[in-house]
Amino acid sequence: MNGVQQIDYGMFIMPFHPPEKPLAQGYDEDLELIVRAEELGFKEFWIGEHHTMKYETIVMPEIFIARALGETSKIRLGPAPVCLNQHHPANVASRLAFLDHLSKGRLNLCFGNGSVTADQELYSVDPKNGGKMALEAIDVILDLWSHDPPYEHHGEFWQFELKKTVDYEGLIGFIHRPYQLPHPPISLPGMSRNSHTMKVAGQRGFQPFAHCLVAGNVVADQWATYAAAAEAAGRKPQRSDFKVARSIFLADTTEEAVRRVRNNSLGRNYEYIGGLFDKGLGRKIYKRDLDMPDAQCNLDFLMTEQIIAGSVEEVLNRLLRLIDESGEFGTLVLMSYDWDDKPAWLHSMELFAKELMPALNKSVCGR
Repeated sequence: MNGVQQIDYGMFIMPFHPPEKPLAQGYDEDLELIVRAEELGFKEFWIGEHHTMKYETIVMPEIFIARALGETSKIRLGPAPVCLNQHHPANVASRLAFLDHLSKGRLNLCFGNGSVTADQELYSVDPKNGGKMALEAIDVILDLWSHDPPYEHHGEFWQFELKKTVDYEGLIGFIHRPYQLPHPPISLPGMSRNSHTMKVAGQRGFQPFAHCLVAGNVVADQWATYAAAAEAAGRKPQRSDFKVARSIFLADTTEEAVRRVRNNSLGRNYEYIGGLFDKGLGRKIYKRDLDMPDAQCNLDFLMTEQIIAGSVEEVLNRLLRLIDESGEFGTLVLMSYDWDDKPAWLHSMELFAKELMPALNKSVCGR
């Protein structure tokens, strides 16, 4: 294996906290987590956006990122994703440019559409239009960042003009551009086979980001879909651009890690999400084989696929099997969950950074 020079590592939080935990305590713990991640050499940190969920508690990741900037100095921070179907794209362009300047260029971006049914109802968003709205919003945002006024857009979902009130002498009517030019790095998330989002990412040169909820063969399919679209557009796909999120928990022994995951916030999160799937989409997203009955797509199955629990040696072997199937990737994004047992979670994180990642890079990259 020699496609990437080094596998970097990052972290993603939705975040997931039990409703009985005070919101402020959860936010404090998430900030502490970011600081510890930077200390342990994590290169990037992603925060999810959810507006009406009691378990997933950050409504606007950009505000949380602005707070975290003051606690950190190196780690790159990003919303994952900005739910573009729930915001006016001009507002998104302005606030993200502002945040990029506050961060001095430490901002990463992930664009997508929010899929929480209650969030969609709150903002009067038709779920069928989510993907199209996100793509239109991306076009608007990148256009606004590319030139001075006048600005004008007449699309399917958004229409606006900024022409009549532009004052070139008084410098009124200008959309700020980001600190990173032409814009911060942009990722798109993949959650399905033959993903349309991965095709768009390949066509437009955005970074592909495989979701933690999908099985290993779907991760492989997402890269293949992305790479084919990139090549068709005359782009050379780079494995170093590929981000793969996984739910990993480490302990001194595999027996201990498995026992903890079956009872801690990681296992509970997958069972909670599975229960949400049962109310609507079904458990298709979880499956390796689409013919698998939903009833069999339980925690026992998830422990063999999306959830990787074990000693450093066991987790290394599981990741190497994933890489054999999916091909190499440039960044392994560790999912983190509620600190229901803070010492165990911090120990897992330290094993990940200090032992697992060096061993993985030695095995894959020879370093």
